[in-house]
Amino acid sequence: MPEGEPDVGGARGADGTAGPDDSLVEGLAAAAAGVAAASGTRLVVLVDGRSGTGKTTLGDSLAERLGAQVVHLDDVYPGWDGLRAAAEAVVTDVLGERSGYRRWDWATSCPAEWAAVDPGRPIVVEGCGALSRGSAPLASLRVWLEADDDTRWERAIGRDGESFAREWDRWAAQEAAFIAAERPAELADVVLRT
Repeated sequence: MPEGEPDVGGARGADGTAGPDDSLVEGLAAAAAGVAAASGTRLVVLVDGRSGTGKTTLGDSLAERLGAQVVHLDDVYPGWDGLRAAAEAVVTDVLGERSGYRRWDWATSCPAEWAAVDPGRPIVVEGCGALSRGSAPLASLRVWLEADDDTRWERAIGRDGESFAREWDRWAAQEAAFIAAERPAELADVVLRT
C-alpha cells in the first residue's frame, strides 16, 4: 500500500478521536488480507503512533472488520516506564512462540495473569511500540498515525484524565526515544494523519 497522509476523519470514537471512515477501514483490511493470503502467513496488523493519535479506535475497527483478536499495548506496558518492554513483548511474546502477554494491573502496579492469544487467528496489535524493526517483518500491514501535539493532548487527557496528565512528559520522553531508535513511520506501509 502506498504511503500517504490522508485524513481519517469521521465519527468520534469513545476516546474523542476521529473515527476512521468505513472505506478507509475496508481498504486497510483488504490490503492486510491480501498480503497475508499472498504470503500464506498469519494476518498481522500493527497500528502505532504517539498518545492521542487514534490507535485504539482504528485498531478496534480493523479487528472488527477482519474478525481478528486485538491486543492493546495499554494492557502490556509494565507501568509508566514500560514502553520499550512492551515493544519487545510484541516480538517475543504476542507474535512469538508464547502467543500471549503478561497483563499489567494498573490498579495495583503489578504484573497480572498471562493472557493467551490464538496463534492461528488474525491479530491486530495497537499501541505505541507496536511497530519496531523487530515486529515489522512479522506484519501483513504496518500503520503509523500522526496528529499535532495540541490535538493529541486534548484527546489523551480527555480520555484518561489527570492520571495521564501527571505522566505525560514521562511517557512522551519514552515515545520520543522509541521513535528515534526504531523510526516506525519509515517502517509503515501507510502513514495517516488523524
